[in-house]
Amino acid sequence: MIGVVIPAHNEATYIEQCLASVTLAAGHPRLAGIRVEVLVVLDDCTDDTGALAHAAGVTTLAVTFRNVGRSRALGAQVMIEEGAQWLAFTDADTQVPFDWLARQLDFEADAVCGTVQVDSWEHHAPEVRDSYLAAYRFVEGHRHIHGANLGLSAKAYLSAGGFQHLAAHEDVQLVADLERTGARIVWTATHPVVTSARRDFKCREGFGDYLLSLEAPVSAAL
Repeated sequence: MIGVVIPAHNEATYIEQCLASVTLAAGHPRLAGIRVEVLVVLDDCTDDTGALAHAAGVTTLAVTFRNVGRSRALGAQVMIEEGAQWLAFTDADTQVPFDWLARQLDFEADAVCGTVQVDSWEHHAPEVRDSYLAAYRFVEGHRHIHGANLGLSAKAYLSAGGFQHLAAHEDVQLVADLERTGARIVWTATHPVVTSARRDFKCREGFGDYLLSLEAPVSAAL
């Protein structure tokens, strides 16, 4: 069984597209005979995220953590208790490719760290886009870590101690813990996800904050 965990806090704008892409990935021919379960952890949602997820036919779990690390950790725990041997994580404002899950399993690794692409740069200056692309490595062996594109075996996850209850960088901490245990990690650009570059992001010190940080030198130069 593969367990897909998606934390969400008021993501009604994006959740339908996210779940549609995950559903397609779950139906990849190379996964024939493998059960895939999707869990959306609704963290203090006050909009229609839950209703939209329910309409998409996936399982939801309502919590009031306002903490992405804790939400991912509980989602992983639930999936493991349901029998998941592989865990895949993405974000509610992200769309995954058709071969997302199949590629993760192809590597036969303990963990797979993938890359992200931005859906649109319309909310940022061209200089921000240029700065981001100049620093980002879309290559095999990259060292980028994204909770929006992460997969690992349940065994490796448990050995590393799971997600810490951090408000940000819980993915970075988990990968550091995986490395400490000697897990075999694949860093690949072969199945990038597409994520939002929106300015009304939900997680402080996350991807959205990073993009805003690139504006500082741009603004100073004007």
